[in-house]
Amino acid sequence: MVRKKLLAGIGSPQDLRELALADLEDLAEELRESIIETVAETGGHLAPSLGVVELTLALHYVFDTPKDKLIWDVGHQAYAHKLLTGRLARFHTLRQYGGISGFPKRVESEYDTIETGHSSTSISFGAGLAAADRIRKNRRKVVAVIGDGAMTAGMAFEALNHAGGMDEDLIVVLNDNEMSISENVGALSSFMSRRMTGKTVRRLRDHVEERLLALSTVGENILALLRKSEECTKAFFTPGMLFEALKFKYVGPISGHQLEDLIPTLTNVRDHNHGPVLVHVITTKGKGYVHAERQPGSYHGVGSFDIASGKPRAQPEAAPSYTKIFGQTLCRIAETNPCIVGITAAMPDGTGLAPFAAAFPERFFDVGIAEQHATTFAAGLALAGMRPCLAVYSSFMQRAMDQLIHDVCLPNLPVTIALDRSGVVGEDGPTHHGVFDLACLRPVPNLTLMMPADENELQHMLYTALNLGSPAVLRYPRGAGCGVALDAELKALPVGRGELLRAGSDLLLLPAGNRVHPALAAADRLARAGIQAAVINPRFLKPLDEGLICAWARKTGRVLTVEDGCIAGGFGSAVMQCLQRHGLYVPVRTLGYQDAFIEQGPQATLWREAGIDSGGIEQSALAFLKR
Repeated sequence: MVRKKLLAGIGSPQDLRELALADLEDLAEELRESIIETVAETGGHLAPSLGVVELTLALHYVFDTPKDKLIWDVGHQAYAHKLLTGRLARFHTLRQYGGISGFPKRVESEYDTIETGHSSTSISFGAGLAAADRIRKNRRKVVAVIGDGAMTAGMAFEALNHAGGMDEDLIVVLNDNEMSISENVGALSSFMSRRMTGKTVRRLRDHVEERLLALSTVGENILALLRKSEECTKAFFTPGMLFEALKFKYVGPISGHQLEDLIPTLTNVRDHNHGPVLVHVITTKGKGYVHAERQPGSYHGVGSFDIASGKPRAQPEAAPSYTKIFGQTLCRIAETNPCIVGITAAMPDGTGLAPFAAAFPERFFDVGIAEQHATTFAAGLALAGMRPCLAVYSSFMQRAMDQLIHDVCLPNLPVTIALDRSGVVGEDGPTHHGVFDLACLRPVPNLTLMMPADENELQHMLYTALNLGSPAVLRYPRGAGCGVALDAELKALPVGRGELLRAGSDLLLLPAGNRVHPALAAADRLARAGIQAAVINPRFLKPLDEGLICAWARKTGRVLTVEDGCIAGGFGSAVMQCLQRHGLYVPVRTLGYQDAFIEQGPQATLWREAGIDSGGIEQSALAFLKR
């Protein structure tokens, strides 16, 4: 391992620019060592950040950051960027409660242009910055670094189309880690790119074009032939014609791990290109850590691990996750129902659909990072008689609200949305917390919204949703289930019916989804203090079991709702509107998240801070009752 002798002296990219090329090579190894050592302790996005170490060095070496704007897309590849921009001393707090974020964050550093936790936004941000710079006559460079996976999203191509048409001074760096171009072709293209963007050749080409255009029609014909020759060469060796068609000058592909290639190419682009340009960089995901290079998908996002073996560190044995139970249940249902289809937006492992993909490959679709398309694609399948199930993270589904409303719910098609990672998700922080889904989904007509109290209820709810014949959302949290036994036989639950779990006369506790078991624990503690709290598991947020809720609200005279979501427009709001419709004006208190973004931290810590764990529910009940 390289002895740490350079990284400690880098307080900002200005220090970096004082180093020689050979020093940068050593610094790259130190950066990798620091990233691996830290992520082995904290967990995080390992492989993406290891793959862009040299690219990060080259970008900060060539461009005058933070005056020049650097936008990371997605932000999980920005660990080396954080280390080079004054956060070395706090890097050990990565993704920890009260520590630095795992993504770019403007309050952390002036070098973080914008918060980016989801993909495919960088070109749009960059185009906006470049357009504003032109209007305000602000002379600086804007660089958007977009991963190849993010290019599967429609938003990225919408931005390319617009930015190319505007002809703004924007640089897009395509971080291509799929290795779809062989090394030989890549080396030739790297040679071509450096030569074609060099100062002398640029000057010569501009001079030739000027002289030929002066020859009127004959010159124009010769120039067209020369341009066609250059474009044909590019098209044969590279995907450059796609970007050239969008009016981006294409440069590349070049190796993303050779600083002697990266630095002169980026320098030429910086100094001699005006208008939109795309630099195609080939990188290896997980570069420098053998286990991550061999299995980049497995090391994309990891928990703490042993560096030598690459194996996860032993954790206390936990119940199977909600995600795993979902995947297993979908496979069970699909065995007897040939109409079941599984859909994911580039997350087969994360959403638990990998076993379904292996068992039913002809009925599995990964559409890439394209939640909008995935939703309408599911609607098309449903229109043809299939029963599609789209598994998607709550915070990613936010992008497809229009499609859900217009293409699924308006025509009332039987599409099931398995909404994973609902509620707070932990160390990924505010970009990934799924706390807004209840408020977004609740007003949509024709939509049935279910929330399981545990993993056993989840499997019955999935079965219910897939046999419903209309749009349904199944909302469940990240992480381990409650450890309850799983029923052998799946059954359809009566829609809109909750269940009374505990009778009581002093207070009605109405917890939603994963707050049911903490509420039961709180009721036990309240009973020891002489307070009898009734507990209802609503099961369905929409439609609510209004009869059951109103009956027990009358009996107890007080209602306390609890949800792992935002209070504004959420489950508590639905309960208050229900009581109002029935003319019941009993006191109601709502527990959930206030009108603010929630920082990263362990789920248990965030639940405690919001007062929605068993202790918080108990204390709120006591305060409500003035005990």
